[in-house]
Amino acid sequence: MSEPSIFTRILQGEIPAEIIAETENAFAIRDIHPQAPVHLLVIPKSEQYRNVVELAAGDPDLLAELVGLANSVAAEHADGDFRLIFNTGPGAGQTVFHVHAHVLGGGLPEGSLGG
Repeated sequence: MSEPSIFTRILQGEIPAEIIAETENAFAIRDIHPQAPVHLLVIPKSEQYRNVVELAAGDPDLLAELVGLANSVAAEHADGDFRLIFNTGPGAGQTVFHVHAHVLGGGLPEGSLGG
């Protein structure tokens, strides 16, 4: 059996973090290494899915719940404007293999993609 992910350990209270929002199946915390003025993580409570591709195929309703929670926390912390990023695979920068979304807001970082 593999070790619980850092996000599961946060949810279980083993690692301190402020949960800023929560639904039945997901929760949101601040990223400890922010890449924007507002950088939050939205995470399913289950570590069943390693990345967003697995989540979309296995539980699209949970993916929709994550997007809804991202929208809610962005409305509260970033005036509703946000970028939603899922890193998928080590080559894309994924370091924790428990699917999670990065919610970035509060102004775009210098040199970031527009569109």
